[in-house]
Amino acid sequence: MVPSGIFKLDLSKRQKFVLGVTLLSAGIFLSEFLSGVAVIFVALILSILTVIFLFLALKEDIKDTFFYPIFILPFLFTLSFSLFYPLIPARFLTKIALTSLYAFGVYSLFLTQNILAVSAIRTINLLRSARIVSFVLTIIVLFLLTNIVFSLRLPIYISPILVFTIAFLLNFQSLWFYSLSSESIREIFFFSGLISLCLAELSLILNMWPINASIYSIFLTGIFYAYSGLTHAWLEKRLFRGVLWEYVWVGFLAILILVFFSNWGL
Repeated sequence: MVPSGIFKLDLSKRQKFVLGVTLLSAGIFLSEFLSGVAVIFVALILSILTVIFLFLALKEDIKDTFFYPIFILPFLFTLSFSLFYPLIPARFLTKIALTSLYAFGVYSLFLTQNILAVSAIRTINLLRSARIVSFVLTIIVLFLLTNIVFSLRLPIYISPILVFTIAFLLNFQSLWFYSLSSESIREIFFFSGLISLCLAELSLILNMWPINASIYSIFLTGIFYAYSGLTHAWLEKRLFRGVLWEYVWVGFLAILILVFFSNWGL
């Protein structure tokens, strides 16, 4: 007689992460050989699988907590990598490099989300480091997704809506990691909506600006970094003069890049 538990995988959390990353990376690599609508379809499937793998690994830690925001960044991270590949040269080495970068990023993301999930129920020392890594990955995802949006050359009224949605989701999860409590949801919604509205308005203007997709993405990412960083500092009650000027200079640099690399036909 076969024991009832023989088919049950008894994996540690880290082993579940490794298994999930391996399967997702294989999916990303195979999706790089697709084109057309199939790319979008597979990208959505892989993004959903990313959430499922993370949930299965963390389900014991997120019971009875407001855990939904931890799945936003993993979903968008996989989506951004899956959709960004068609925009770069189709070389085999490029496929390998992109897949390797994705594997490293999604594994780091799984570890980060694990720390943030656990921090919602008890204090751990790695929380600040996890917030930094999460914010860096948020910036990368925003850059990739806005690059994709601009490259699609969508109607002028569609791009701002997409930028607003992307920025809102990314900002919401990023700000939530600084409170880790559902009690601050209203404040987080307000700041996320305000920052996203600003980016959407800027994207509307940039649709008529003589720039390429990379400059478009760099500018929006720089402004997002400045706005979101200032909001993080505000929530942490450390909005001092030095911190303020750090983000102001980043925003100013983004504007300089926009102006300098604009193609005015001169």
